[in-house]
Amino acid sequence: MKLHLDASVLVALIADDPFTARAEAFLGSGTHTLVVSDFAAAEVASAIARRVRMRDMAEADARNAFALFDAFVLRAAEHAATEPSDMRGAEMTLRRLDLPLRTPDALNIAIAQRIDAVLMTFDVKMAEAARALGLDVVTG
Repeated sequence: MKLHLDASVLVALIADDPFTARAEAFLGSGTHTLVVSDFAAAEVASAIARRVRMRDMAEADARNAFALFDAFVLRAAEHAATEPSDMRGAEMTLRRLDLPLRTPDALNIAIAQRIDAVLMTFDVKMAEAARALGLDVVTG
């Protein structure tokens, strides 16, 4: 199974997080092709930087988390570049008006759809919207 990992899963893998055990257990349970988009990588950087700004994480721990992330992606994941068609797909999804999505969530869904991957997320609202769009979703 090809899994597109969103930031909620990726952050759980590299930092102290309520979902860490779930992420590790699921991803360690089988052979999956893991995919990390450049957009998800930017979201991870934003989430870790926010923790530092909020004083929930020390800078040294953040730098360690970045190193863990980079090593994980290099060792265990395929890269998916964000393409203009992903932006258009996200826009079209948001224009439906019936799904409670934020732009980043719509973009993650569009990327997963384009690369024909199952979306792995711990974001309940994004998972519900992705399912409503016909995308397979794993929540760990």
